[in-house]
Amino acid sequence: MDTGVSGSGTRPDVDVDRAVPVRTTSSAHDAGWLLRTAVAADIEALAELRATVMRADLERLGRYDEHHVRQRLRDAFSPRHTSIIEIDRELAGSVALRPAEDRQWLEHFYLAPHRQGRGLGSAVLRTVLERTDVQGVTVGLNVLRGSAARRLYERHGFVVEAEDPIDVFMVRPPGATAGTG
Repeated sequence: MDTGVSGSGTRPDVDVDRAVPVRTTSSAHDAGWLLRTAVAADIEALAELRATVMRADLERLGRYDEHHVRQRLRDAFSPRHTSIIEIDRELAGSVALRPAEDRQWLEHFYLAPHRQGRGLGSAVLRTVLERTDVQGVTVGLNVLRGSAARRLYERHGFVVEAEDPIDVFMVRPPGATAGTG
């Protein structure tokens, strides 16, 4: 993800040549969001966000570990493939799109709890998928079993490819919409 996406114009500290057209969410509370390319200094804030967002699902599955939940993000963090979601210059979330052999992997898609349920996740996901559709790229992801996030992905055309006791692996071919994946 190498471009800034803005719901209220571009920020002075975001490379204007890398900005794309305005995007807003369906809620006035989350209007004015933007995506910016991650930098190494973002890693600890993202590790904390991941721990907060994933705690309930990981505890439900008996998999929560205070250290491991953060370390897993640190080990996989790639600023080049990660975008930070900001609202009013504050961290609202993150999303990563990592190239793989036959698809792009949607990873580390987290929204701060007070930003969830307002349309921001749909707006960000729609923006990411518009880019992959233009490129003709299939997108894959995994979501924890029982996670509410699965419904978001299904609304955007993802279908189950495989499951294990912990994860549901989903895929979305280019241009898919709900019910067509």
